Amino acid sequence: MGSQPQSLALGQDATTAAPSPAPALSTPAPTIASAGPGRGAASLWQESGLGPEGSASPPRRRSNRLRGPAALLAPLGLGSVLSVVWFALTAPGRIPTYLLPGPGPVLDRLVDGLVTGGQLWPYIRVTFTEALAGCLVGALVALPLAVVITHSRWAAAAVTPFLGATQAIPAIALAPLLVLWVGYGPGAIVALCSLMVFFPILVSSAVGLRHLDRDLLDAAAMDGAGFWARLWLIEFPLAGASVLAGLRNGFTLSVTGAVVGEMVMGGSGLGLLLTVQRDNLNTAGMIATILVLAGLASTIYSLISLIERRAFVTERPRR
Repeated sequence: MGSQPQSLALGQDATTAAPSPAPALSTPAPTIASAGPGRGAASLWQESGLGPEGSASPPRRRSNRLRGPAALLAPLGLGSVLSVVWFALTAPGRIPTYLLPGPGPVLDRLVDGLVTGGQLWPYIRVTFTEALAGCLVGALVALPLAVVITHSRWAAAAVTPFLGATQAIPAIALAPLLVLWVGYGPGAIVALCSLMVFFPILVSSAVGLRHLDRDLLDAAAMDGAGFWARLWLIEFPLAGASVLAGLRNGFTLSVTGAVVGEMVMGGSGLGLLLTVQRDNLNTAGMIATILVLAGLASTIYSLISLIERRAFVTERPRR
């Protein structure tokens, strides 16, 4: 009888000696490009098998934003450091008080104007109303124009060069013309505010609308969604964060425009108060009013940022 194979002679099983078949090629993981409309990154992550067992969501990018008490401690710490430096600079004998008063007199003006006497609140209300009205008027003009230049190449080519040129014109240079065209009073101030907020709202909204997922828009068009349906139900919701970012930056400029308008074109807000304090060499009062303006702009900026985070936060898919 012929010689047995070496594996059998060594007492091994024949099945173990036979070469194992080549492993079948694994099915490639789905990609976003091949997912088609309506398939999110979470489902692709789950189907690919790359995530941990039982995980239904892709890895989330680590946010650099501070949360919780740290988000409050950071600005408070910086404010404390600046206050100490301010106090050190205004120590007796270093800087005359009419040039830079210490934190004490400024704090007294703030407490008297906001808490004890409340004289600042009527001025704050007038400036806030003018800034809000100017921001709304600027947004009502900027948002439709952003839609036009996003969907029309001809409109974008015609309008874009002039948009950059408008930013070279200082706001205070427009004030005399607005007085001639509109007259003194709140109307001219609102017009100046709307001109200042127009550009940031337009640019931010146009960028948000221009960088939408074209596959998603094409899929909606194939499903029968018309232009207005895509605009209101898809484009504006997806670009909402960019629109709010433009409003957030625009409102701070609107406060600046309101103050400049009140100082140049007449008014009854914080700009008028700054003018009176300047004429009376009330440096502590001027600094207190400037701090109120900064607090007003920062408050509105923070509120719009909070709305932006709450409305457009990325939710985790359910497990």
